[in-house]
Amino acid sequence: MRTFDYARATSPAQAVSTAAGQDARFYLAGGTTLLDLVKLDVMQPQQLVDINHLALKQIESLPDGRLRIGALVSNTDMANHALVRERYPVVSHAILAGASTQLRNKATTAGNLMQRVRCPYFRDGFSACNKREPGSGCAAIGGLNRSVHAVLGTSDQCIATHPSDMCVGIAAVGAQVTIQGPNGSRDIPFADFHLLPGDNPEREHALAPHELVTHVTLDAPLPGSRSSYLKLRDRTSYQFALASSAVVVVMDGKRVADARIALGGVGTKPWRAVEAERALIGQRADMESFARVAALAMQGAKAYEHNAFKIPLGEQVIVRNLRDLTA
Repeated sequence: MRTFDYARATSPAQAVSTAAGQDARFYLAGGTTLLDLVKLDVMQPQQLVDINHLALKQIESLPDGRLRIGALVSNTDMANHALVRERYPVVSHAILAGASTQLRNKATTAGNLMQRVRCPYFRDGFSACNKREPGSGCAAIGGLNRSVHAVLGTSDQCIATHPSDMCVGIAAVGAQVTIQGPNGSRDIPFADFHLLPGDNPEREHALAPHELVTHVTLDAPLPGSRSSYLKLRDRTSYQFALASSAVVVVMDGKRVADARIALGGVGTKPWRAVEAERALIGQRADMESFARVAALAMQGAKAYEHNAFKIPLGEQVIVRNLRDLTA
């Protein structure tokens, strides 16, 4: 591992000012992804700015019904918080479906939001990877592209999936991401925070250099809603999704009055299936409607040599979640 400087910040403003001026300075919170990548020499910081002492560990209910989550709230604390479990069970379920107890105890809300991809060609440091070394190519396209490679939102430059379970749950309920940077504070809709790879896969999110996530504010829950997260994977613990779905529904008798659907394991970002949601609203809650909506959600998917199974699997993870949630 290369040597680097270390600084400890006591306020968001100090963290931003300390990080400003060099591209190779990164914020350190839980470090569950960052430190692995530093050890692998994939990330080569000149300095790490420790933000663990910032006052960003609170969960606060706002007067308008939204819930504000501090960037440094641990995944464990967020998943088990009474208001998250009561108002946003899909988010709680999603967090608890990811990683291990030990990692959830250390990993933070903002760190989960910004975790890097799990593509082995990105992490080995030697294979062609446009995300790690722009212009070098994408070894995954012609290589082994099964479990952590996408069928939605891909490009000729990158096909890696976004690995977060938490983000799929948040995509379904909606949120705002609050950011502090050299030019002050701003909010970004969660749907716009993660970027598609396009021609610039090295840009994974909408943060400008040295900006710092300070809060994630969940939208007020839909009145009368019920929600759930379903994750399909090769084994039942400590495994990234082959396909997952976060579903929120409001029922009116036997019909769906409102719906939110997001997908994980199949997209290059947390994937909100907006057209499928619209098609489901007003329909009877039956298997025929669910199958039609699921096919619409996966419309436009592009399979690669080893992951064609993800298209029908993505449909089934929606159908099963809707079936169980509306039973």
